[in-house]
Amino acid sequence: MRRRISAVFMALLMLLPAAVVRGSSRDASAAGEPAAYVLIEADTGTVLEENCSHIPMNAGYLSKLMSLLLIAEDIGNGKFTPETELTASESVRGTKGSVVWLEPGDRMTVDELLKSVIVGNANDAMTVLAEASEGSAEEFVLRMNAEAFDLGLRDTSFYSPYGYDDEREHTTAADLAVICAELSRQEVLTPYFAIWRDFVKNGTVELVSENYLAHTYKKHCGFKAAHSERSGYCIAEGARGEDGTSYIAVVLGAEDDETARTTARKLCDKGFSGYKVTATMFPDEMIAPVKVRHGVDTAVEIRLERQGELILPRDSGELRTVVVLPYYLEAPVREGQRVGTAAFYNGKALVYEADIVTVGSVRKLTFGYVLAQMLLKMIE
Repeated sequence: MRRRISAVFMALLMLLPAAVVRGSSRDASAAGEPAAYVLIEADTGTVLEENCSHIPMNAGYLSKLMSLLLIAEDIGNGKFTPETELTASESVRGTKGSVVWLEPGDRMTVDELLKSVIVGNANDAMTVLAEASEGSAEEFVLRMNAEAFDLGLRDTSFYSPYGYDDEREHTTAADLAVICAELSRQEVLTPYFAIWRDFVKNGTVELVSENYLAHTYKKHCGFKAAHSERSGYCIAEGARGEDGTSYIAVVLGAEDDETARTTARKLCDKGFSGYKVTATMFPDEMIAPVKVRHGVDTAVEIRLERQGELILPRDSGELRTVVVLPYYLEAPVREGQRVGTAAFYNGKALVYEADIVTVGSVRKLTFGYVLAQMLLKMIE
């Protein structure tokens, strides 16, 4: 059903591409500035800095980030492993753009194919992976768009597994950051994202990453850089601190590699220097049970439905918590019933809110229950 919906969605987009894409990344950028950028914290997805991050534009080979997410999911689901050998079909013949010169019948492991895509941006290697995943590149593209829809990415549309200079293809810095956040949880890809230079095909093909930060940025933990005439210079950069906190910067439509790379690094560094992760820890034992009227029990335990993490400016003070609860509940009480809220404030600003729910249930007190209890006491 999801693929059928995606097929219809793709057909509509193909009919109306001009109504969606507002222009190339190069058109949107001012002199010396990228067209769009965004900085998020990876675990919470909190947007910390942004400029034009929701404007649809072409991002070139960065579209492969979605393709890589699907391949990582396939590996996690056991469809294949990094050691699986795959055979190139006739589809690789005449592949345009970046390639590792695969010919029909050539065999490569998933490991080498991933290196070719992540480090070398190779479109022919991506074709082999896409066909192994879904049977054809076209079916793989349908899955890419279905996944994007499931992730809530409403300003993204894919037309190939490669992102090869297609004027219809579009995404946003914000949407790409969401994809990168998902990729950061795919541990199978982590070693590949750290590679700056490597070889495949028995050492006959050299791969050098366009993302120079993989070689020079100590906090680098992943993702990709790319450029084309249509997209300008683009980069999606992930950085992880010693405490495990990760930030993701996406930069689209820069005039040159230096601008894209410097902007991404500055954004990530600003995440580490300007923000902190604060847990909304509120121990359940600090919340007293709520009294219950006309129930078989006189009170019920309660707890926060969910704890959370917040990203706040580093100079923020301690969070202030306001708990709202009733004086009592009327039986019957269901387990998991919402009974109140806990609101967390940074100064006067509400930054997080969670429901307070019951831990157990309480039945309504009835005459039959009272009589049964009296008989039990008499027997004792």
